Amino acid sequence: MAGTTKAQSRSKVLARRETRVAYTFLAPSLVFFVGFVILPMVLCVYTSFFDSTMGKDVKDVFIGFGNYVELWKDPVFLKALVNTLIIVVVSVPIVCVFSLWIASVIYQMKGWALSAFRCIFYLPVVTGSVAVTVVWKWIFNNYYGVLNYVGTRTGVLSKNINWLGDSKYALGCIILILLTTSVGQPIVLYVSALGNVDQSLIEAAEVDGATNHQVFWKIKWPQIRPTTLYVLVITTINSFQCFALIQLLTSGGPNHSTDTIMYYIYYMCFKRYRYGYANAMGVVLAIFIAVLSALQFRFAREK
Repeated sequence: MAGTTKAQSRSKVLARRETRVAYTFLAPSLVFFVGFVILPMVLCVYTSFFDSTMGKDVKDVFIGFGNYVELWKDPVFLKALVNTLIIVVVSVPIVCVFSLWIASVIYQMKGWALSAFRCIFYLPVVTGSVAVTVVWKWIFNNYYGVLNYVGTRTGVLSKNINWLGDSKYALGCIILILLTTSVGQPIVLYVSALGNVDQSLIEAAEVDGATNHQVFWKIKWPQIRPTTLYVLVITTINSFQCFALIQLLTSGGPNHSTDTIMYYIYYMCFKRYRYGYANAMGVVLAIFIAVLSALQFRFAREK
């Protein structure tokens, strides 16, 4: 009995020591996380209730929910919200379906072919959004752009089109560019997920006469569903946070046709110096992302 008590006491001491060591190693990351993530989030919510300009000689004025009320009366914010939702609704399903289709084609390849295709599709991700955006800006240029040149030479276009300067085409161009920069990571993830599917189940199903369609939906799809959930959530968040493309290509124009919530937050914060109003938009954006992510997780659990 005494030996058991002594062993339990020793195990508790060891557990406390391991806990202290673990928190010692985690301390730098925890300090960074609290200082640069948690604290800014708290300040964002707090400042959203003030008419704040962050000026030294201007005192912040508490206005309660005034910024939030103004948001829903601001036509530019409403336009930015609609544009953001369009980007999310269009880009997220296309990215998921296209990535899964491409991954289904290339995951069966062996050796250099599989590595080459994964590298090609992942290249826009590691290249950086600025470099990719510059290339697309050259492609869409209304004077010497490749798209207009090929279109007019082949007879598809009767004249040059100002792709990024016309409200009819600008948002579509932004979505197209976003798609090219968003499919790389999901393709690589799906290739890995499909490669981890139990091959014995596939072989057994094929022996029993299952079609490719049945094999995919009955065997492969249930096993790659966690990867699909991750791709959905990450793609949704990235689509809501679309900013660099807008900043580098259109600056929200023409006539606010490409404004997104992220760009409008930047504009109100760093151009108009309305930090409280911009933070209120940030809170609203965070709520939208949290609600959609929660719905996606709930739908995945029900399935």
